[in-house]
Amino acid sequence: MFDTLLRNINVATMTEGGAPYGAIMDGAIGVKDGRLAFVGPVTDLPAGASAVEEISGNGIWAFPGFVDCHTHIVYGGNRAREFEERLNGVSYEEIARRGGGILSTVKGTRAASAEELTASAVKRLKRLAADGVTTVEIKSGYGLTLEDEVKMLRAARAAAKEVGLRLRTTFLGAHALPPEYRNDKDGYIAHVCDVMIPAIAKEGLADAVDAFCEGIAFSPEQTARVFDAAKKHGIRVKLHADQLSDLSGGAMAARYQALSADHLEYASATSVRAMADSGTVAVLLPGAFYVLQESKRPPVEMMRKAGVKMALATDANPGSSPVLSLQLMLHMGCTLFGMTPEEALRGITLNGARALGLEAELGSLEVGKQADILLFDISEPAELAYYVGGVPPEKIIRAS
Repeated sequence: MFDTLLRNINVATMTEGGAPYGAIMDGAIGVKDGRLAFVGPVTDLPAGASAVEEISGNGIWAFPGFVDCHTHIVYGGNRAREFEERLNGVSYEEIARRGGGILSTVKGTRAASAEELTASAVKRLKRLAADGVTTVEIKSGYGLTLEDEVKMLRAARAAAKEVGLRLRTTFLGAHALPPEYRNDKDGYIAHVCDVMIPAIAKEGLADAVDAFCEGIAFSPEQTARVFDAAKKHGIRVKLHADQLSDLSGGAMAARYQALSADHLEYASATSVRAMADSGTVAVLLPGAFYVLQESKRPPVEMMRKAGVKMALATDANPGSSPVLSLQLMLHMGCTLFGMTPEEALRGITLNGARALGLEAELGSLEVGKQADILLFDISEPAELAYYVGGVPPEKIIRAS
């Protein structure tokens, strides 16, 4: 006896090592107590199987719930004017160096109340949820004071709860240099390590710690200090790595057994090999690549050959990736970065879960995992990447 039983469906389990997409044709899925209790051919269902709710899919496709493993979706204000400036030839780095970019969002975020941040984040999260996202990561990083970073992390929790999404929060205090420390990067990093991380760890507000390791942000040495502090407090790390230049961020992330290294347009062969050896996931962010009109693509073929797991995410943020469709990233991952549709889909399911340390619970349709299920009226899985912006799910089932 199942709580829910889906019959007459094709199942893209997104497991690895078998049929493309882990596909099961003419399959069935049984759900019990929010978990997947049966996944397989309908002919393998136990005799007399029944359920409180039975759904006949009429041959449509079932997928795991999508995982958006890199977002900055809690913030105040917007940066439409900077978007216009970039189109008029002003570089992202120039905007950042004159106090725009991230710091303009810092000003808007500090001015917003927790309630205002929650309300605006709810609107964005609802659009991701309608696209099929059932699990989301949300970073802080636009407050840059302990009070404002905590405010962001709490707003993230409140917004995800209201929308009904599973959440992982990431503390990104080392995102940019706040105006109070304009000429003292090392002093600010000390504050992040000695004050902010301990306080956030004590309250249990973050599942991971992130940093922006780049010429316009923080050096590898400063990033290492942040990671050492996170490790001291038992928090896993992630890294904005090698987006604008090769600072060996991917290799650093690997040394710290990071959950993921994200962006990676300039990642070297050394970094790719290190990530493959450590199991650090490469999170590719085509939205930022597209909006910033970059030309240097991440080394997807090198990652593929090395066996690096690749995820995709929206990088939803007000400046470099104002994107609220994870399915759009499927298409861009294929057309801009050269991923296959199967790789792209695994990037927002199983590998997206890996990038959050949740692969044992989410990301594929396997017995024992959380029952996050999407139903799409398509004829084959590649259609989700084929259509620009994807297609809306017919039904979304979330684990209770």
